Amino acid sequence: MLRSLYSGVSGMRGFQTKLDVIGNNIANVNTVGFKGGRVMFKDILSQTVAGVSPSVDGTQGGVNAKQIGLGVSISAIDTIHTPGSAMTTNVVTDLRIDGDGFFAIKSNVDQVDPYLTRAGNFTIDANNQLVTSDGMFVTDSGGEIIDLDNIGVITAFSISSSGELVTVDDTGATNNSGVFIGVVKVPNPAGLEKVGGNMYRQSPNSNIGGITDAGLIGTANDAARGTGAIVSGQLEMSNVDLTAEFTEMIIAQRGFQSNARIITTSDEILQEVVGLKR
Repeated sequence: MLRSLYSGVSGMRGFQTKLDVIGNNIANVNTVGFKGGRVMFKDILSQTVAGVSPSVDGTQGGVNAKQIGLGVSISAIDTIHTPGSAMTTNVVTDLRIDGDGFFAIKSNVDQVDPYLTRAGNFTIDANNQLVTSDGMFVTDSGGEIIDLDNIGVITAFSISSSGELVTVDDTGATNNSGVFIGVVKVPNPAGLEKVGGNMYRQSPNSNIGGITDAGLIGTANDAARGTGAIVSGQLEMSNVDLTAEFTEMIIAQRGFQSNARIITTSDEILQEVVGLKR
């Protein structure tokens, strides 16, 4: 069989994957805190037709190897952790991290290592706990669930750039609660695994050890840890650039069509070979 036939098949599979990633990016163009992905390709091991003929004492020139590529494969599907644009909502519990870091959230009080997210559309539930839109608990800088009832009598509150809850009691006095919203800084954000719901979970390639045990969780706006400041009343939108995505979609479409044409041409050549016996 022709090598070009299988090369064309591998190309179509690769560009189909690229179109899948682009489609997911475009679908999440308005998803809060979403980070777009990209597909990187690599060539498959080449077949050597003839090896290298080295030069002999400078009296005879060397001849390079002759190799034929056998197609393409996916080398990586990366998550691009560039910041998204800010959307102002003026809601106190809508939070955006201006810089590096992730919010830490837990599905239940017994969960050891929290999930991570950049989506800061939080609310206060009936138990005065800070939760996500899915009802998951937002944790503080120590990895504990944030419960406003544990702070005291609160009539209003605001959130500082360091993530501290600044409260107003029933007498109208303003107090620093000492409770900070937890922000996690992982060494390799690209190594995090998406689990849906705008959430990530750690992997052996994102950091070593647990989030809490490794001391990766702390406060925002910490220069020593490199975490960004928290901006209350704003949300981070998706970092998907529609112009770039549609351009990549055209490139992927043409690449898919070109590889399909390779398969068609290879099939016509095989048909001619089969017909030689007539």
